[in-house]
Amino acid sequence: MAGGVRATAVQARGTPEDHARQRHEAVGAGGLLTELSREDVLQILDIVDKSHFDFFELQMGDLKLTVSKTGLVREATSAAAPAPGTEPAPAPAPTPAPAAAAAAAPAPVAAPAPSADGLVPVKAPMVGIFYAQAEPGAPPYVEKGARVEADTTLGLIEVMKVFNTIRAGVHGTVAEILVENAQLVEFGEAIFLIRPDEAANGERP
Repeated sequence: MAGGVRATAVQARGTPEDHARQRHEAVGAGGLLTELSREDVLQILDIVDKSHFDFFELQMGDLKLTVSKTGLVREATSAAAPAPGTEPAPAPAPTPAPAAAAAAAPAPVAAPAPSADGLVPVKAPMVGIFYAQAEPGAPPYVEKGARVEADTTLGLIEVMKVFNTIRAGVHGTVAEILVENAQLVEFGEAIFLIRPDEAANGERP
């Protein structure tokens, strides 16, 4: 895999055939699935490899996954344990993090604002896989030209079996759908364009 992404620890369970069923259950229950198949782990590595993140770590119960592009995690861990019978040396001054690592913490997503043509972009709040429907074979949440309210669900973004609901945020009409179902999206990437209903949105505080 390009970029040298590696997982230092992972516990993999489940089968690829369970994926669609688990996604449907997670959406319906709003729950958190912690079982990862080999396919899920490879998908996680691919997402991190294609993103601007240098380091990613997940721990849920007895499941721990650490992904690093730099190898700095292993060095920091080995240096943290002093030899038996010796007093720990004074902690060295912190080394400034590389500029790329600083970019790993995404800024909060701002409230949607109309562009020059009056369309409001709905952006991905995280890196993940976009799903236009709740499960394979189900109708999409919305189609081009559909009327939406501020709380209308437009789709889902999946990160390690955690499904995050993407809502319109404004009243209006879906003008454009910019990504395909099951496509990898980046943080801040526009995935929908909404033509706002000026009258309805003007009444909101």
